[in-house]
Amino acid sequence: MKLTGRQSIFLRRFLDLYRQAQHPLHYSVVAESLGVSKITAYDMLRLLEDRGLVASEYRLPEGSRGPGRSSIVFYPTEKATELISKLAGEAWDREEWEEAKRKILQALREGKGTDYSALLDEILLRIPERKSPMLFVAEMITAAILSLNQLKEEAEAKGLFKRLRALGFPEEWGLNALAGLILGLSLVEKANRRLTTMLLSYAQKYQEYLSRLSAENRRSLSDFAQEVMRIIEA
Repeated sequence: MKLTGRQSIFLRRFLDLYRQAQHPLHYSVVAESLGVSKITAYDMLRLLEDRGLVASEYRLPEGSRGPGRSSIVFYPTEKATELISKLAGEAWDREEWEEAKRKILQALREGKGTDYSALLDEILLRIPERKSPMLFVAEMITAAILSLNQLKEEAEAKGLFKRLRALGFPEEWGLNALAGLILGLSLVEKANRRLTTMLLSYAQKYQEYLSRLSAENRRSLSDFAQEVMRIIEA
């Protein structure tokens, strides 16, 4: 769902107000807190309600025990919280992505000629600490490729490397296939059970994070997967 910059800012600030108040808010309260007119606040809340990001209800004045004039109050939906979290996460990714990618690729180049065991251990321990969906997915891609590379002959025999190369295809199904590749890795007899168990435990979050990324970010990850494969196979 796309929001204008003004709508995103309004929704984010409305979420902050709601969290502070811990109850639905009248549009006049929102207007005063955000420094806009009552009409502007009301219209914006209704627009966001049409998009499923805000809900409203009518309530009687506090302390009222009988019939009286009700007023409308608004509160954010779960969809609003998810959207703002996604927007915030992807904004952070754009700022940090290039530096994180550079460090990963540099470590791979410096480790050429080795089996990358130390780097793989480091990445596997770091993955659950990644709060950014973009970086979590990138680390998972790297870890899966390194794990398969350690079992190259067995992985080739089971066709896993052929499937792995699909990760770099422009089609995004390649990235979605990673969880299946990890499962296939767990079936390789000589695979390190500790490493594959860790990868499998992260697979569900990988799929969840991947689904939250924009098409642009998924394309960046496909390019990243291709670059990792080129370094490993060179």
